[in-house]
Amino acid sequence: MSHLIVHGGTPLSGRIVPSANKNAVLPILCATLLTKQPVRLRGVPEITDVKKIVEVFRKLGSKVELDFKTGILDVHHQDTHFDPATDRLPEEMRSSIMLVPGLMARFGAARIEDDVKGCTLGAREIDPHVEVFQRFGAEVERLPDGLVLKVDRPLKGNDHWTDYASVTTTENFVLCAALAQGTSTLTNAASEPHVQEFCNFMSLLGAKIDGHGTSKLKITGVDALGGADYTFTEDFHEIVTFLALGAITGGDVRVKNGAPEMFPLLDRTFAKFGVEIVHEDGWSRCVTNGPLKVKEPFTRNILQKVEAAPWPYVPVDLLPIFVALGVKAEGSVMFWNKVYDGAMGWTSELAKFGGHAFLSDPHRMITFGGKPLSPAEVESPYIIRVAIALLMVAASVHGKSVIRNATPIRRAHPNFVEHICELGARIEWVEGD
Repeated sequence: MSHLIVHGGTPLSGRIVPSANKNAVLPILCATLLTKQPVRLRGVPEITDVKKIVEVFRKLGSKVELDFKTGILDVHHQDTHFDPATDRLPEEMRSSIMLVPGLMARFGAARIEDDVKGCTLGAREIDPHVEVFQRFGAEVERLPDGLVLKVDRPLKGNDHWTDYASVTTTENFVLCAALAQGTSTLTNAASEPHVQEFCNFMSLLGAKIDGHGTSKLKITGVDALGGADYTFTEDFHEIVTFLALGAITGGDVRVKNGAPEMFPLLDRTFAKFGVEIVHEDGWSRCVTNGPLKVKEPFTRNILQKVEAAPWPYVPVDLLPIFVALGVKAEGSVMFWNKVYDGAMGWTSELAKFGGHAFLSDPHRMITFGGKPLSPAEVESPYIIRVAIALLMVAASVHGKSVIRNATPIRRAHPNFVEHICELGARIEWVEGD
């Protein structure tokens, strides 16, 4: 277990360069299995899930060279092998399911472990993925500890309409379709920035994809994919998080941001808490004038609200970041997670700081902000940005707080604490019970 000791109350200020987006890095890493040509990736973050996938590649005989100091990863899957009877994919990591298309395309077989999951965000079903694999021709056999998928012929293109706009399901469909025979179309595709980045990388390899950034993708299968030299863009999750840390502590934080065109709705969401976001010369800056205060709606007798759903809504992954602002800002806000059930059941931890938050149902929470807050020892659920949200509240309060079980932060954000300390924070990791 890893815990965070936070000595809060210091306004954070300075410039910071975010790392790459975990949700782009991991599917792109999995996509390299589809080509036998060398691939170089630049800006690879030193996070737990990257290390797990790299270790899998090495066990399967792939050539991998990785230097986290430079962020450069060279991978060559020329001599890769796979045996579903003995080779296992990483457990307790949702992204491992995206290794399946590459294994099926190259070896005609793959497996899914029973414990494929990520953060504790309610039910994380694998059925949509299995359905995609079946539509491309996979036969599924259930084993005591997982599923084995087999294909005895090349993957076959098809048309599919998903139940909901799932990011990972969309990426798995594209991974399968890239080398499948014929043309495949996906309706109700996810279009988040990291999905667009993933599709850009696939196109760089030689995949034929139409409809980038829309809810309908058309993929024409090719005989083979080539190599690539690719540099990751900045993680918009980190950009928002660092800006929010500046806002909640009353500081002045500037974050490198090469894609401000993705931010209009996020900027308006910050404005609901009295925070102005300024984009200039490739950098984004948070501007506050005094204590945070919730903007009153023009419609009488309703609460200000933040609704999170698949892109282009506010991303559900960022909802906890805005909840932290809601606890701090004077006024009331309703937060609505339209994707995951049970992902907002951490109001009791906010209460330990003195924050007033009411869980209306498994999807909705109301914060009554501006209450006096004090240091606390809190327990983070296994959700990356909930751990960060608790850290944000602690950083805004004078005194020493403890965020227990903050390990999930390391899954997505390399050197996160070190970066915050560069802005003036006093935070440290503590290992053990």
